[in-house]
Amino acid sequence: MYPIIQQKIKELCHDGVFPGASYAVIKGATIDCHYEGLKQILPVPKPIAPNIRYDMASLTKVVCTTTVLLKLLESEQIDLNRPLTNYLAGWTDSAVTLRHLLTHTSDINPYIKNRAQLDKQELRQALLQLKSGDSIGQKVVYTDTGTLLIGFLLEQLYQKPVQQIFIDEVLRPLNMTQSGFKLVDKTLAAPTELTANRGLIQGDVHDPKAFVLEDSCGSAGLFSTLEDSIKFVDMLLKRGQLPDGAVFLQAKTIEGLYQDWTPTRQGHRSLGWDLLFDDHKGHNVLYHTGYTGTFMIVDLACQEAFIFLSNRVHPVDKRLDYLAKRDELIGLYKKRKTD
Repeated sequence: MYPIIQQKIKELCHDGVFPGASYAVIKGATIDCHYEGLKQILPVPKPIAPNIRYDMASLTKVVCTTTVLLKLLESEQIDLNRPLTNYLAGWTDSAVTLRHLLTHTSDINPYIKNRAQLDKQELRQALLQLKSGDSIGQKVVYTDTGTLLIGFLLEQLYQKPVQQIFIDEVLRPLNMTQSGFKLVDKTLAAPTELTANRGLIQGDVHDPKAFVLEDSCGSAGLFSTLEDSIKFVDMLLKRGQLPDGAVFLQAKTIEGLYQDWTPTRQGHRSLGWDLLFDDHKGHNVLYHTGYTGTFMIVDLACQEAFIFLSNRVHPVDKRLDYLAKRDELIGLYKKRKTD
């Protein structure tokens, strides 16, 4: 569909920015899927394949956590502007609301002393002790703290591990049968980083806090394929409607995501999602990234999307190199959408 995009991704693979990538460009009813490069370099090189499970990293925040919250907002079980203390036992800072958490405007300092030495329960307690700062509601600072706390809130509300909530409320209804959190066959996953303490990570979550929190993490942990990611994005483009005509989310809920939900209305953040202004089209598109080398762009107005899945941290995390090249790729996509 966009040869310049294909060529750019080929170049980035060749230059070692990432081993390989599974990606789709969607325009109306046309879905153009591509698989480029390698699944892995270590321990031995293996070719890419359509059914590879990628560590989605922070795309978990929008595919799962935000989506469940949107369903709760529709059913009026939660209120964006009520204090988190109303919903989460153990949290004591009454200044923080769900709106703050979803728009990254809570100004919570995420630093936890000796975090790497904490076990699951100790880390949970440490997160519950965090406090907001003087700039609450005034500025956007992206952290995973908000969705971690939302994960705890969901567990309290549903009375089960948050990853099971995600399976029941998102993955099963959307028929995302290749997605999950605990892979039975870890060789299906694209490996991520070769680390000093965990060795080569494959089939386990890369994110360190998610690794400790296990099935109680709302910020990362999802493994998915390109095919399943397309199912999720298709639901967004269809304004919440599923292929069988069932309503998963209301159309007004999806349409509402394209507005600024920060308290000042000037933070360029939606609920969970980032808002990327498309200079060439003159409107906002939904955008989110994952640390491991994933991102989604969803343009409801133009019925277009770009899904990109890679394991760019494999075998070595070269974050700054990747970020510059990723932004070049997104710039090319935004420009080519006008042609």
